[in-house]
Amino acid sequence: MFKKILVALDRSEIGQQVFEEALGLAKLTQANLMLVHILSPEEEGSPYVPMMSNFDYYPGLSSQSFELYQKQWDTFKNLGIQMLQSFCNQANTSGVNTEFTQNVGSPGRVICDLAHSYDADLIVMGRRGHSGLMELFLGSVSNYVLHHASCSVHIVHLSVAPKTDEVLKKTTSSLSVN
Repeated sequence: MFKKILVALDRSEIGQQVFEEALGLAKLTQANLMLVHILSPEEEGSPYVPMMSNFDYYPGLSSQSFELYQKQWDTFKNLGIQMLQSFCNQANTSGVNTEFTQNVGSPGRVICDLAHSYDADLIVMGRRGHSGLMELFLGSVSNYVLHHASCSVHIVHLSVAPKTDEVLKKTTSSLSVN
């Protein structure tokens, strides 16, 4: 059925869920996995690009801002690689042939291009759940991929099952009110 599955990951809370679903599919179909993380300013936790101002009064300020940004960007890149290595090790340990790559660019476009060059049969990715104006202004990576990918796309939605502790606290607090 599937031979090559491209798994688009970010460091948001849905990333683990996306990986687990892709790993399950790969085990069922004996597919290979290609894990990808796109370095993009759109991702949660991405460093902000410093604004270069025309403040010639403080010549050291812009270079300090850039150095700080560079350090934050390097940390952001390293965290992405660590996430990919961790998932890759888990998949390989469970018998699924897995590799990874980290690219810079527009997430939707990079995912589609990589899926094409990797010759993927399926893309597995998460959906952040932006809606309304937020989606209009930011766009939707999953929507872009659905319309531009050269293969099938599986979208993972964040499960919103309440945690047992939260349910217990709410039940306990509502009982103590009565």
